[in-house]
Amino acid sequence: MNVLLISPHFPPNYYQFAVGLSEAGATVLAIGDLPYAALAEPLREALTEYYWVDNQHNYDRVMRGCAFFIHKYGRLDCLESHNEYWLESDARLRSDFNIPGLRDSDIAWVKRKSQMKQRFLEAGIAVARWQLASTLAAARSFVAEVGYPIIAKPDVGVGATATYRINNEPELARFFAEKPFVDYLLEEFIFGELHSYDGLTDQDGRQVFTTAHRYQPGILEVVNEDLDVAAWSLREIPAELAAAGARAVKAFNVRARFFHIEFFREPASGRWLAVEMNIRPPGGLMVDLMNYANDIDLYAQWANVVLFNSFTQPLTRPYHCAFVGRKQHRPYRYSHEEVLELAAPLLIHHQRLEPLFIRAMGDYAYVLRSPDLDALQQTIRIILQLQ
Repeated sequence: MNVLLISPHFPPNYYQFAVGLSEAGATVLAIGDLPYAALAEPLREALTEYYWVDNQHNYDRVMRGCAFFIHKYGRLDCLESHNEYWLESDARLRSDFNIPGLRDSDIAWVKRKSQMKQRFLEAGIAVARWQLASTLAAARSFVAEVGYPIIAKPDVGVGATATYRINNEPELARFFAEKPFVDYLLEEFIFGELHSYDGLTDQDGRQVFTTAHRYQPGILEVVNEDLDVAAWSLREIPAELAAAGARAVKAFNVRARFFHIEFFREPASGRWLAVEMNIRPPGGLMVDLMNYANDIDLYAQWANVVLFNSFTQPLTRPYHCAFVGRKQHRPYRYSHEEVLELAAPLLIHHQRLEPLFIRAMGDYAYVLRSPDLDALQQTIRIILQLQ
């Protein structure tokens, strides 16, 4: 089977998707903008061939790389980047070269938040009240219905980029005066706990791996207020979250792909409200986090799904696993060296993060693991304690 990976070197831990494919027997092809000599050695060894482009945003150059591989190796059976940034480009390439998977016609409902919300509602999944930000007068009518604060986010956007919390009338007027020339969506602010429902489906759309994570604080607060972030896996998925997540996976027809679905849970009412559907793995180190929490190899298992439509490892969720991100400008009580000593019983990995991730995830990451959630949360508090 010929599998083409787009930008296989980013994020750096995603080289393991190529390794999993190679070990499963695939012909592993790749296109990227990093020179071949600069690729990590395990990635180079896993690739059958690499096509370098000096600008990955130049679609014609990437398309020529696909055409080269097809001429040399035959039909491409799978094309994937696992990266939301390249989602539209991936879909266009699949459409142009008749490669199975998400096509151009499928992209609107996974890129446009307005269409995404409609799909949630059609599946019987609650969402926060919302409307497209057409005029200031319409926005004022929306505020009269839901009250302040509200959230303004690009209808097409990645993560919390260019997303704002609007707390009052002057901020609303200023937003409309300065709003970028893109479609924006206004949404009621939900006072709740941010969770994600994450997993992998096989080629028939069956969920072969599922898990859930709790984020504290939410990503919007982390980005806009430049806070620290922590996220940890749940050993048991709340029944309401699992049911809503399963309906979303079916409604969005997720096949042979990872999914990352964000939900808010309102503590007062217990309601679960869908926030966003992502047809990709959760970002950064989260695939590794899921591996550590479950003693499995999702890089290899994704390869098995793509090549053989098979997921071969049992799912037992023996651990809670946490990602803890620190930002170097914040005055922590404990130094990095002290954290390594204090967190040693639970610490299984730590590393500096890529500059692109700093605002949302921090400069430096610590990964913790324990069957005991209380012990895990206590260690998180130690790592993030300020002076």
